[in-house]
Amino acid sequence: MRIRWLGWIVFLLLSSVSFAQQAKLAQTSSKLRLADGWMLQSSSKVDQSGETLSKAGFQPRGWYPVSVPTTVVSALVKHKVLPDPMFGMNLRQFPGVSYPIGANFSNLPMPPDSPYLVSWWYRKTFTLPADYKGKTVWLNFRGINYRANIWLNGKEIAKSDDVAGAWRTYEINVTGIAKPDLENVLAVQVFAPTEKDLAITFVDWNPAPPDKNMGLWREVFLTVSGPVGLRYPTVISHVDAAGNAQLTVTALLKNASKEPIHGTLKGTIDQLEFAQDVELGAGENKDVTFDAGKFSQLSLTHPRLWWPAQMGKPELYSLKMQFVVGGRISDHSETHFGIREVTSELNADQRRVFAINGKKILIRGGGWTPDMLLRENSQRLADEFRYVRDMGLNTIRLEGKLETEEFFEHADREGILIMAGWCCCDHWERWGEWSPQDFDIAKASLQDQIYRLRSHPSVVMWLNGSDNPPPPDVEEMYLAVEKQLLFPNPVVSSATAKPTSVTGDSGVKMTGPYEYVAPSYWSEDKIDGSHHCNPGGCGGAYGFNTETSPGPAVPPIESLRAMLPKDHLWPIDDWWNYHAGGGQFKDLHVYTDALTARYGTADTLEDYALKAQLMNYEGIRAMFEAYSRNKYTSTGVIQWMLNNAWPSMIWHLYDYYLRPGGGYFGAKRAMEPLHPLYSYDDHSVWVVSSRYDDVPRLKLTTKIYNLDMTEKFSQESSVDAAADSTNKVLTLPALTDASPVYFLVLRLEDSTGKLVGSNFYWLSTKPESLDWEKSNWFTTPTSSFADYTALSQLPKEDLKIASRTERQGEESVTHITVENPGKTLAFFVHLKVDKGKGGEEILPVIWEDNYFSLLPGEKREVTATYRTAELGSAKPDVEASGWNVH
Repeated sequence: MRIRWLGWIVFLLLSSVSFAQQAKLAQTSSKLRLADGWMLQSSSKVDQSGETLSKAGFQPRGWYPVSVPTTVVSALVKHKVLPDPMFGMNLRQFPGVSYPIGANFSNLPMPPDSPYLVSWWYRKTFTLPADYKGKTVWLNFRGINYRANIWLNGKEIAKSDDVAGAWRTYEINVTGIAKPDLENVLAVQVFAPTEKDLAITFVDWNPAPPDKNMGLWREVFLTVSGPVGLRYPTVISHVDAAGNAQLTVTALLKNASKEPIHGTLKGTIDQLEFAQDVELGAGENKDVTFDAGKFSQLSLTHPRLWWPAQMGKPELYSLKMQFVVGGRISDHSETHFGIREVTSELNADQRRVFAINGKKILIRGGGWTPDMLLRENSQRLADEFRYVRDMGLNTIRLEGKLETEEFFEHADREGILIMAGWCCCDHWERWGEWSPQDFDIAKASLQDQIYRLRSHPSVVMWLNGSDNPPPPDVEEMYLAVEKQLLFPNPVVSSATAKPTSVTGDSGVKMTGPYEYVAPSYWSEDKIDGSHHCNPGGCGGAYGFNTETSPGPAVPPIESLRAMLPKDHLWPIDDWWNYHAGGGQFKDLHVYTDALTARYGTADTLEDYALKAQLMNYEGIRAMFEAYSRNKYTSTGVIQWMLNNAWPSMIWHLYDYYLRPGGGYFGAKRAMEPLHPLYSYDDHSVWVVSSRYDDVPRLKLTTKIYNLDMTEKFSQESSVDAAADSTNKVLTLPALTDASPVYFLVLRLEDSTGKLVGSNFYWLSTKPESLDWEKSNWFTTPTSSFADYTALSQLPKEDLKIASRTERQGEESVTHITVENPGKTLAFFVHLKVDKGKGGEEILPVIWEDNYFSLLPGEKREVTATYRTAELGSAKPDVEASGWNVH
């Protein structure tokens, strides 16, 4: 026992020395961010060379002061040289915006008079810390769009032939050129992408800025190390059926010296330690790996596993690594990782099913876009992730928009899966036109991104193509990179059902729709192959639909007023259409025709906006519910889209202003963990559990009411909901004397009587029919619409509302009690919390529920949670509105 204590004391002493050395190095190896103090100017106004610009004597008079990251147009907007591109049709006033409305600008050349056809200069002066002396100094660019010549202290350190590719990352050894304890000058000449470059595109989601987002669009920073740098530490996990894990640890070592180096790479996970000796040749970069077969300490018994949201807790571990040369730490890192394994397989229907740690998961997510000008905002990012969690989504798809480290760290902490891959519809998928340099840029881009993404437990898969799979030579190149870099997750050839000669069936489908479809679409379209829209079938609830949508998502009236000038708010005109999409989606006529047929002609802006929220709610809810009901015949669905790059009329679950509308709450209702739902195809009622534990002795109450609130049907049913299950409970009887519009109320209670799930449907006695023969890749027309016009007969109701607000740390929670004292339904009640009476709505906000209906005499409490700072000095004021609410 005494010997064991002596050994432990020695270990602590050695550890304290080691960590003291590490702390000493950390003072110089932490990032020196080059964020503020940059200057920006067009090369058309600069006569000097990069050599001159990167020397201390040059005075950048008349240049724009900017912070990096920023694109050129983003900087000019911030300086008010250009108006707000998000409002109205301001973007069409920008110099260089002459491309046709709705066109994909990434595929078109810049006009000859564009101010962005020439290069732009970024210039930065900075002082290096004195303790950088004697160290290896690394200059990092995490994103340059598209090409650049880079100068430091009068010397060109990189040329545009080598610095090319929007999705490349660059680390340049500037030792001997960078000057510790002295002023340094960095000058970067950036060239915009052409229509034949592997750049950034927004496809048909929204317009593009005239500079095609040229610039230093990701962070720039310096780090230091000894002769060897340590990069991309990663832990890869294999989790067996018993919940035990075998770990593989890997990292990239970069020898910056001109001499061979012998050193030791060491790692620590909690109290677990491992190390191996490494030989590096002069200037060599080497991936070094530890695997459980050789390092038995990497075999763990029942570790804390990382789980996605709703499956469990996203547990994270700390990984500390260091490379030691001659007894001194050359470089070190500390990162976080999760122990989890993602697998996928093709089921009997050749549809891809994903599993986390051996448990199946129904992927339910949305497609992400960054801001149109690629502006980063940490608070907004946190708010958007909170919305994702609140709705019950478990996945975000990144189609080519491979986000920041901060984004992936949010996903890791919050248990949100990330479906990443390349984009469609520009040079990225015009493989037949690729030059040899394009091939090299694509390969280097994939290497840089896989190195970056592979360590994140949130990354669930990688797609090598989007709307098309790559040809064999490109796919084989991609697969070789992914294998070499030990990418631990499933790789899918594309987002479509198109097979390849290399990897065969993708197991996923991209069958639409993207335009308006009736709610019954999702359950009526079956896996039997009777309908065809694209390879893989149509968009119904079977297989894995990688992008699909019930169409436009006209936002609430407050957002319409924020995005359009008063003289273009009503009626719908080209200003509205400009904020629709591109290609096939340049206006709202299909959506508006359906709204008119189903709910009646909208006579005012207010009427249209409210009816739009009804359409959005029922459309989004129906899509997610159908996929949930059919699991695991259905294996995944990605709503196109989650958010917007600018204020938009289409494709979102919350709008650009972070205002949750009808679609948001339809999604949130559909994805509650214990959920009763109605099936439009066969009038059945189901209970779906997204929980991973059994919930016995549930009680489902089903009621049907006529428009006048007379009860037409009532039944109580007992349900035992197994983990991750679907349960068909009953089929509604045919109603012989139902009103033209009637209501279905579902309430699910646990064994204690607590309400754990609910739903409210408005249904029509007029059948809604789809014209499947006229289906195409983006929609299936409706041949006969449901008729909800009788909703206009609902008498007006006055609600009783009381509220109180409490502080919880930096947040405030407003508790709102809403009561319907009348004898008729209070339909589609919408609540807002304003900044004082008559003030602006507080956003962002997490509502417990919204856009709900109250039966006669019904009373309920809902909460709204928001940042207290958003109130300012005002007191929260609750505002209520609704279909028939005064």
